[in-house]
Amino acid sequence: MKFSLRLLMILIVALTLASCGGKKRIVTKKKNAKTKTERVVRDHRTSIPTDDGAPAVTTPKPSGNLSVNEIYIATYGEIAKNNMRTHKIPASITLAQGILESGSGRGRLAVEGNNHFGIKCHGWTGDKIHHDDDASQECFRKYKHADQSFEDHSQFLTSRGRYSKLFQLDIDDYKGWAKGLRAAGYATDRKYPEKLIGLIERFHLYQFDQEVLGTQLRPRRTEVASQITHKVVKGDTMYSISKRYNLSVNELQKLNGMNNNNLQIGQILIIKDN
Repeated sequence: MKFSLRLLMILIVALTLASCGGKKRIVTKKKNAKTKTERVVRDHRTSIPTDDGAPAVTTPKPSGNLSVNEIYIATYGEIAKNNMRTHKIPASITLAQGILESGSGRGRLAVEGNNHFGIKCHGWTGDKIHHDDDASQECFRKYKHADQSFEDHSQFLTSRGRYSKLFQLDIDDYKGWAKGLRAAGYATDRKYPEKLIGLIERFHLYQFDQEVLGTQLRPRRTEVASQITHKVVKGDTMYSISKRYNLSVNELQKLNGMNNNNLQIGQILIIKDN
């Protein structure tokens, strides 16, 4: 009987020790799993700096009824103002050119090369991207960050003598700048000045110039009395709108600085811009 009781006590002690050991292993496994999860979260934080230390410009997600143009302006407005302070180029002109040249940041050169102004490789020793333009697979400059494209655009204008007359204009004379760019050979499109002015006045981009200069924010008289516009409603497509106004889809895209057929309800499209 004594032998049986002693054996029973040994068995009870052994089972107790085994049970404690099992709990210890479970805690260790849970701790390891938690540590691994925290490391993954840290690796994906957006605050991690880029490899060269330069700030990365992140395009904000669409909110409400903001158009792609308005999203672009919200993203790059401060960069355009800083460049105006440094290089004396109207922020309104920089933003309007960026919208027009890059399709509001949606064009291939902007998406794959961070090139927002279509500047080609002439004298360029950095990275390159090839794209069909006036000729097949022309060479364009490629940047690591979009803000480098804005800086290079400013350097491009300030370093070439043919644009020197522009800097004799009042810094907030966006109309003079728009016409001067065309006259200096920046663009071959005869309606290039009107397109820039139309964007500046439709989105009130002149206010960025006034913010830099510290002048009173006041509406300016526009010269778009003969402009015909269309407000996008549910069911509209680029094709249906073009047919309604006897335009081609390509003409409609050019009038609005677009490179695709994406529309948003409430978006204002230019139909005629005299």
